[in-house]
Amino acid sequence: MYKIFLNAGHKIGIDSGAVNPETGLQEAVVTLNVAEKVKYYLEKVGYEVELLQSNSLNGEDEDADNPSICRTANESEADLFVSLHCNAFNQEAKGTEVEVYSYSCTEANKLANCIQNQICDSLHTVDRGVKERPNLCVLKNTDMPACLVELAFIDNEEDCALLTNNQDDFARAVARG
Repeated sequence: MYKIFLNAGHKIGIDSGAVNPETGLQEAVVTLNVAEKVKYYLEKVGYEVELLQSNSLNGEDEDADNPSICRTANESEADLFVSLHCNAFNQEAKGTEVEVYSYSCTEANKLANCIQNQICDSLHTVDRGVKERPNLCVLKNTDMPACLVELAFIDNEEDCALLTNNQDDFARAVARG
């Protein structure tokens, strides 16, 4: 049976992540809500899931309430790692993208494409594709196949409406992927 490590990006009360300038919606809140739902759906079909929201990516500013994401994931013996985030840019960019360390990481690339397709097909977000991001700590320093999901652009009016009103749909799509 697969074990999946879910990381809800950023940390409520410590690091809000991106924030919608009009509504005040915080990335950390969205990612935790979606991750909790993903965990529920995956456990419902028999997967073991560990969920962590922390702003300590690799041991910096680590304490008991804010453990290192990479170390905790690696120690968890999980088979897959999925980090959930919301993108932000210029209030015009929109859509979903999933990032991997390298396209040559076939299992991570397969996972990323499955999640990307599920979100875009289900929520009709703009398909920004799977992208290589070898500089991202959670992709570079985790031992298992890993991807980082940028659900949608929190600073875009249309995408923010989806992130506000369709969190369950995002969660179901990620879980299916």
